[in-house]
Amino acid sequence: MPSKPVSSDLEIAQAAKLEPIEAIAEKMGLERDDIEFYGRSMAKIRLEVLEKLKDRPNARYILVTAVTPTPLGEGKSTTTVGLGQGLHHVGKTANIAIRQPSQGPTFGIKGGAAGGGYSQVVPMEQFNLHMTGDIHAVTAANNLLAALIDNHIFQGNSLNIDPYSITWRRVLDVNERELRNIISGLGDKGDGRPRATGFDISVASEVMAILALTTSLKDMRKRFGRITIGMTGGKGKEPVTAEQLQAAGAMTVLMKEAIKPNLFQTLENTPALVHAGPFANIAHGNSSILADLIGIKTADYLITEAGFGADIGGEKFFNIKCRYSGLRPDAAVLVATVRAMKLHTGKHRVVPGRPLPEAMLKENPDEVYAGAANLRKQIQNIRVHGVSPVVCVNHFASDFDSEVEAIRRVAAEEGARCAVSTHWAEGGAGALELAQTVIEAAEEPTDFNFLYELEQPIAAKIEKIATTIYGADGVSYEAEAERQIRQYEAAGYGNLPICMAKTHLSLSHDPALKGAPTGFTVPIREVRASVGAGFIYPLLGQMRTMPGLSSSPAAERVDIDFATGQVVGLF
Repeated sequence: MPSKPVSSDLEIAQAAKLEPIEAIAEKMGLERDDIEFYGRSMAKIRLEVLEKLKDRPNARYILVTAVTPTPLGEGKSTTTVGLGQGLHHVGKTANIAIRQPSQGPTFGIKGGAAGGGYSQVVPMEQFNLHMTGDIHAVTAANNLLAALIDNHIFQGNSLNIDPYSITWRRVLDVNERELRNIISGLGDKGDGRPRATGFDISVASEVMAILALTTSLKDMRKRFGRITIGMTGGKGKEPVTAEQLQAAGAMTVLMKEAIKPNLFQTLENTPALVHAGPFANIAHGNSSILADLIGIKTADYLITEAGFGADIGGEKFFNIKCRYSGLRPDAAVLVATVRAMKLHTGKHRVVPGRPLPEAMLKENPDEVYAGAANLRKQIQNIRVHGVSPVVCVNHFASDFDSEVEAIRRVAAEEGARCAVSTHWAEGGAGALELAQTVIEAAEEPTDFNFLYELEQPIAAKIEKIATTIYGADGVSYEAEAERQIRQYEAAGYGNLPICMAKTHLSLSHDPALKGAPTGFTVPIREVRASVGAGFIYPLLGQMRTMPGLSSSPAAERVDIDFATGQVVGLF
């Protein structure tokens, strides 16, 4: 560990020695004509490289996931970056694939998602703010469809859309609880027809899910056409699609640049593919298939990140992303921290923006061991898919050796490999043990399998996830959710995978239930069909698809230092 204090993430990033982005592309075997420049330090990768790369061998494919996190996060992005850098230190080439941050958490509680310390993606300001405009394109395409829906109804409703059946909502990439539920069309007759609707956060839009799961511009156009926005009225209810509304072509045009993965670099100049959005609790929360298809052909190892815990982003990676990509992971890194183990005893309360409770900072290996039930369950959740887990102890300066050893002991008892990593403080040099352990795990034969078969009924697939991954006794459905399932199966959507929307703060639907709870029933209040993306979307408990801001949002501390022209307050 370094003897001097580590500077802030923003200070470290602003002091970084960046290589020209064409030099980063060259490390991947790409030429200048394969990328489109967005300034000196960012670029988009042209999709034509997929044909150029098709005969190259695949890299080892490594998933980075985590235990159920504290509200502060456990450093999954930081670990992804650190591992990619660490592999270079042991003589391997590596690419990382991560998601673009949403401005919801950037200006809310969590801050940005560029990693941290000496394991970051840079340039940090551009990465965490507008980047190359992909999320703005998602917002525009989503809201164009919303406008065309309401205009169609206003202009006579020749498709006989039932206004009460419309599930397509507008989106905004800012946390805004006031817009969760609204009445649109208020005013005089020329202002439209009033109806109840609302806003989701942009990264939860089906347009973002399509961006993440598509494999080509033509495929994206087809997926946009399949988007189902509601049903027809009367007795013979039929799905109404974006194709019928003649919206899919214009949506594709708005997204034709966003479909190209973005190229960045880490502080140690490791190639970083950045594409698609976060929020695995309310979306599928994985980086794009296109980024992975490029990254897996241009290095020895591709490290890809899934959001939140292995029960959420990890499960969706295995059962949604891998189904559509055809790629199979060689190993999975499970990020764990001492503080998360202590939180999962249920004895502590962690509040974003406030210091950790004093009791959590005291040496207590017995408490770490007692709180490791969540770690054990998440190891099982990886193993049930036939993948080798590697527990990564993301080391904090406040951790005691005895507490770290308690996590090692739990991993050993579960038969999982374990490595301690100090990549936040030391960059790739601090991830040597992790890199070597991942290499060893990736050499093992895998027996990858999906959790459920697509031919199973929707309810059976939901119940399989709830009982096997969450540890629930069963599932209960509100009457509206049961009606929606019947309607989707009658429409022919029953063979789609499942994308559960649930809290990221518990294995269950209830954020108050820590550790590895048992004896609970998962309540399903609503079920949506994201037919274009290709999944069924159940909402559990009180899960919201538009977050709200805290009492002290990060936006209040972000500004410009006019003496230097640099951003301040971003983290």
